[in-house]
Amino acid sequence: MSIATRRSRLSMQTTGRTVRTVAAVGAAAFGLVALSACEKPTPLATVTVGSESVHSEAACYNDGKALSPKDLRHCISAKSDKKLTVGEGQRISVGVDPDVAESGWAMVVNGQGTMSEASKDTYRSFDFDQIFAPQQSPTGAAAAPKTAQVAIIEVGKGGKAKGAWQFTLNRKSS
Repeated sequence: MSIATRRSRLSMQTTGRTVRTVAAVGAAAFGLVALSACEKPTPLATVTVGSESVHSEAACYNDGKALSPKDLRHCISAKSDKKLTVGEGQRISVGVDPDVAESGWAMVVNGQGTMSEASKDTYRSFDFDQIFAPQQSPTGAAAAPKTAQVAIIEVGKGGKAKGAWQFTLNRKSS
């Protein structure tokens, strides 16, 4: 074999190794970038009415740390695309991740608290009337709302909110 042939083969082997090395380094770098872009999903909350359920990740969540009062107000006032229709007399069930239950949680409906204290249960049911309780209108008449904006609030130490999940419940027309 001539010297020129040997050099050509050596050059092709070196070029092939270089290409493979560059490709491997590029793939590793891409993998690291992709992993750093991934966020850990937030805990889930689920609302069930009859045989229908919707679940959601937190609308606001600070990786288990306390939310600012401003962030919490914003979360509670936001409307949700997670919707269910509730007929009179139906029960509304709420389920939360065990980590949320361990911390404690409460429910806010249309900006008003509905529970006397935070729950440590992963599952709890509420009567239709607890969600769609008549509210005083500006004219003084009491009327049941047609829509209930429901927020599940994870309560941490010292009563600080750690997360908020939003749902919209629509009252079924009679």
